[in-house]
Amino acid sequence: MTYSILYEKITDPAFPSGYYYATIPTLDLTTHGLGLEGAREAAFDLAHIWIEEKRAQGESIPIENESFFSRIEIDDAVFSA
Repeated sequence: MTYSILYEKITDPAFPSGYYYATIPTLDLTTHGLGLEGAREAAFDLAHIWIEEKRAQGESIPIENESFFSRIEIDDAVFSA
């Protein structure tokens, strides 16, 4: 099975510098790790455990068909109101 991962740099001061969130939208899972590789490894480990648990419970595993990514810009006026 293949799943897309969305990475987002963590800017929360509670986290040390260099950490990223890794989200697998199809599985509705989010984790984090140091650097992109650390975040990818954390996402792989989490997905693996999650899928094993779903299978053990006899539940279905979502399959990703297509994945798209886009960005939008929100006018600063929205935030200053």
